[in-house]
Amino acid sequence: MKWLRRPSWFALLLTAVGALLFIRLGVWQLHRADEKEEILRRYAAAENAAPRDFSAVAAKPPIDAFARVSVQGEYVPDRLYLLDNPKHDQRGGAEVYAPFRPQHDDRLLLVDLGFLPGNGTDQPPQLPPLPTGKQVLQGLYVPAPGVGFEMGGNALARQSHWPKTTVYLELPQVAADLGVTLYPQVLALDADPASIYVREHTIDFSSMPPARHRAYAFQWFTFAVAAVVILLVLHRRCPSKPLDRS
Repeated sequence: MKWLRRPSWFALLLTAVGALLFIRLGVWQLHRADEKEEILRRYAAAENAAPRDFSAVAAKPPIDAFARVSVQGEYVPDRLYLLDNPKHDQRGGAEVYAPFRPQHDDRLLLVDLGFLPGNGTDQPPQLPPLPTGKQVLQGLYVPAPGVGFEMGGNALARQSHWPKTTVYLELPQVAADLGVTLYPQVLALDADPASIYVREHTIDFSSMPPARHRAYAFQWFTFAVAAVVILLVLHRRCPSKPLDRS
């Protein structure tokens, strides 16, 4: 190519490594988008599935699906937990969790009762009393909310009265606080028009939805193209000027 100077091996290597890295990052972002879309499809399918007996999946939840279950038992009274950093932040309020003892079982199941909007103050929302006696619950058996970096350590251990408030719901901390063994996932109750709780149980990908992963993938692929274009521009031959014979 007469219009192109031969680039050095270092320039070629640097461009190749950079372009391959950008392409690899773009492909990874596309894979993440596909994974999240598959999770959303599984969640939607589970919401419409017939409930299974809780004991069938309690100890070993399915890895590649969400189980909709039915379980009998009783609520543990006066032991509520408020998640003060839920996906409904724009409305203020708390996601409310209650321990539930399945029938003929020593372990407890943490139940996600739903979201209660805030009252415009720093005080926790007014909580209705839990139903007493034998209950039959239905909902999705799902992983607990994700745990981030919790500054200040275990907030539950520093509180002596219920309901206890936390910004991260970590099942081992709740189990230690209750002094019992908890099942590895939580039960997100089905929506109930008669309930005071707002039950919009969805997988929260609002911070990084599949579409954003695809946007980042496009960005990385653009960087790969830009790396090659920069190499070509930097090694382009300048057109020679004709000699002045006057």
